[in-house]
This record gives sequence, C-alpha cells and structure tokens, in this order.
Amino acid sequence: MTRHARYGLVLALVIVVLDLASKAWMMAFLGANGRWVEVLPFFKLAEVWNRGMSFGLFSDSGAKWVLIALALAISAGITWWLRAANGWRQGMALGLVLGGAVGNVIDRLRFGAVYDFLYFHLGDWYWPAFNLADSAITVGVVLLVWDSLFEQGESPKKTLKAR
Repeated sequence: MTRHARYGLVLALVIVVLDLASKAWMMAFLGANGRWVEVLPFFKLAEVWNRGMSFGLFSDSGAKWVLIALALAISAGITWWLRAANGWRQGMALGLVLGGAVGNVIDRLRFGAVYDFLYFHLGDWYWPAFNLADSAITVGVVLLVWDSLFEQGESPKKTLKAR
C-alpha cells in the first residue's frame, strides 16, 4: 500500500468521525431548537431526512437496502483504487469520497435515511439539504476530475485537440 493510500485511509476515517459527530451534535441542537435555525438570510440549519439518493432521488421507492448495497460496492471499489493511488491529490480525493460514502451508509443502517442539516437558499430557490459527508464526496469528486484532466501527464483535452 502506498503512502498516499495510507493518508487517504486516515482522511476517510477522519471524515467518518467528523461526519457522525456533526450529525449527532446537530440532532441534539436542532431537536432542542425547533428543527431549524436561520443562521443567515440565505442559510439555515434544518433537520432533513433523506431516504433516497442525491437530491432526494428514489426517496419513495423503499430502496434502502439497494442504496446501502450500492454505496458499499462503490466504497469497495474506491478502496481498491486507493491501494494504487499515485499522488497525494488522488489519495486525498479518494479518502474524501470513501469517508463520505461510509458516513452516509452508517446513517442508512442506523436510521433508514441520511441526516442532512445544511440548507442554503436564494429567495424561493432552495438547494437540497446536505451534510459533511456529502460535502466530502463532492470535494473528492472535484479533485479526482481535476487530477484526471490536468495533473497526470498530458490533459485529455490536449490529446483530443491534437487529433
């Protein structure tokens, strides 16, 4: 296992711990304060239970076990990929995605849904609520895309233009 893989696994563990701790704290805080608190005119802390996938997709289908199995399969694939991480950015990115996925799987196993609490809006337009695990997954995916496009030798864009 590479040094980058070990750092990625440590980061995944840190993300899981921080995600679970932030959810526990928010459950207690929002439970005592009425299920939502306006922090800024465009941001609320709000208790939202997501029974589906990203953005609430498939939330009515009762596919809890399918979603858990899918997340675990993806986590296994990411762990396999992480073993061969070839750079600090890739190791950290995979660790972020892995930690976020595991944090949300733990929620599904414990509660049957993922606990989200960060809720942004602009006027009447509301972004779907999310949590620290979702943020880690998003940042990790952005880093993976960046790494694949710009940091590993020739950019695929340059290769396509040359043809």
